Amino acid sequence: WGCRELLRLTLFAKRPVSRPIPAAVFDLVFLEELYFHETNLTGGIPRAITKLSQLKYLDLSLNHLSGQIPSFLGHLKNLIPNLNTLFLDRNNLTGGIPATFSNFRQGEFFLYASRNHLSGEIPRKLGEVNFKLIDVSRNMLEGDISFFNLLRFDFSTVEYFPTSLGTLDLSHNRITGSLPVGLVDLNLDRLNVSYNRLCGQIPVGGQLQGFETTSYLHNKCLCGAPLNKCK
Repeated sequence: WGCRELLRLTLFAKRPVSRPIPAAVFDLVFLEELYFHETNLTGGIPRAITKLSQLKYLDLSLNHLSGQIPSFLGHLKNLIPNLNTLFLDRNNLTGGIPATFSNFRQGEFFLYASRNHLSGEIPRKLGEVNFKLIDVSRNMLEGDISFFNLLRFDFSTVEYFPTSLGTLDLSHNRITGSLPVGLVDLNLDRLNVSYNRLCGQIPVGGQLQGFETTSYLHNKCLCGAPLNKCK
């Protein structure tokens, strides 16, 4: 396990055996990529992970990890200065998103934390992070996220919207992809996705054709009613 040349480690679970993250992994101090996707991991995220000071990519998604997202992960900016992608989605993590995540300032950062049991408000300091993508959907988070400047994510990957959503204003950002079909199921009073980088046909149904064209203008190639027909 102490091989200097080992830069990437992927764990495959051939049998459904629950286990914590193997302690021997943390001796692989030259690791740059660590993949534990869907490997039936249990327990919390141990502090020993900060020993992997060369890590750029950490995938702990689709497991049974529990407890709070530890605040020391936010210090990985100093301990793991090259980290730019963190997958924590589809676990049983609780609590809030640590304010220490505002320490991630290197280049562009990808954070996946959807489908957990996270709660509370998203820390305002996260607005200072240059997120390429942040996905915290399907949790119990709350509060105003208008402090996020220039949101950047692929809108077509969004699968879930709260049924109580009445206003959706994502204008003046850098959102890519197409409008998700799930928007037609919402009873929206107001929608504004103008000044983004969206493309494709506006889904037909719901309230979407009833909004003014100004709700959709200044995108890359959105088309369909109430805009011009798609070519």
